[in-house]
Amino acid sequence: MDNEVAAGNTTSTLGHLALGLTLLAFGIGSTGVIDNVAASDAAGLATWVGGVTLFLVGLLALRAGNTGEGTACSALGAFWFTWGVGVGGAAVSSEAAGLFLLLWALLALTLTLAASGGGLLGQGVYGLLFVALLLLGIGALAGNGGLAKAGGWVAAVAGLAAWYRATAAVADWPTSLGRAAGRRGVTATG
Repeated sequence: MDNEVAAGNTTSTLGHLALGLTLLAFGIGSTGVIDNVAASDAAGLATWVGGVTLFLVGLLALRAGNTGEGTACSALGAFWFTWGVGVGGAAVSSEAAGLFLLLWALLALTLTLAASGGGLLGQGVYGLLFVALLLLGIGALAGNGGLAKAGGWVAAVAGLAAWYRATAAVADWPTSLGRAAGRRGVTATG
């Protein structure tokens, strides 16, 4: 079990829950799998849950001295607020939306690389977010609905991973296999 789950870090848990729910709504909306539901329908959730909540969680984490979590949550809060207010709910050109998503994909890439010590699940959430934003951005720029739908599915999976990470912290579930359990010949009793 990683230290975050054992410590029960509430700001991190709230941040991952907000990120997970926002990514799920945004991702599912982007896939078109539900009739009459689009990514733009997640603009309100993205603004308040993904934007404001993540930004506040980031500030609290920074105040507590957790620069990694604070930077990630504050930056992602800024992303979701900007998307919810400026791109998600407004009529903008597909080129502008694509450029916006590609620029924020760079943030997700930075977070992925910075989370290398945070375990596979932590790095995986940001890595999936990077791939989702990359696919969605290229899809918007190229006018390719297939890429946008693929990006939506990747975003939904990232949302599920972030949601699981938050739920694991609250429910005291494991988020990684211990080294001993992963070796051949080791049983549950030792």
